[in-house]
Amino acid sequence: MAMRLVLASNNAKKLAELQSLLAGFALELVPQGALGITEADEPHGTFIENALVKARHAAAACGGAALADDSGVCVDALGGAPGVISAHYGGLVEPLPDREATRRLQDARNNERLLGELQGRADEARRAFFLSTLVAVRHAADPQPLVAVGRWPGRILAAPRGGGGFGYDPLMFIPELGHSVAELDADTKNRHSHRARAFVQLQAQLREVWGL
Repeated sequence: MAMRLVLASNNAKKLAELQSLLAGFALELVPQGALGITEADEPHGTFIENALVKARHAAAACGGAALADDSGVCVDALGGAPGVISAHYGGLVEPLPDREATRRLQDARNNERLLGELQGRADEARRAFFLSTLVAVRHAADPQPLVAVGRWPGRILAAPRGGGGFGYDPLMFIPELGHSVAELDADTKNRHSHRARAFVQLQAQLREVWGL
């Protein structure tokens, strides 16, 4: 019987991406929204602290295991910004009746601000990386959370390219692949992404520590 793992996120595209990465495990990944669990506050200045807060919040609410991903884009020339505020870098938008429509509007606002911050900058100043911190806990008070970090280097484009993915994917160009992340098919993204890189580490811990 598959173990239920609650995802501390309501992002449908992130859910699909992580479901694909977890396909080889006896785990049923359930978004917290399906259980009526509210999103946790993210008050900290680091990805790992926020991911841990989100994982423990979801675990406490569901009475079981939870997985959180705190991720974002970091631009060297901006001192690591947007960083932990990547999800609302352009300022919070007014919620729409449709959650995904709100997310798309928020993504557009965030991308617009990042483009503005880098307007006229040379390629050297556009170096950036996606970062994903995954934290999994067996219960809210788990003294041994599983922690994995993945980084995916690239460059911020001067204009969006591609219609896939979400977040900053249309702006992040991956030189080794010759495309923006939004131009990649799902399988290619899942082989190379920051979450995929973090998951390689998490995979080993799920087997070693959780015995999956």
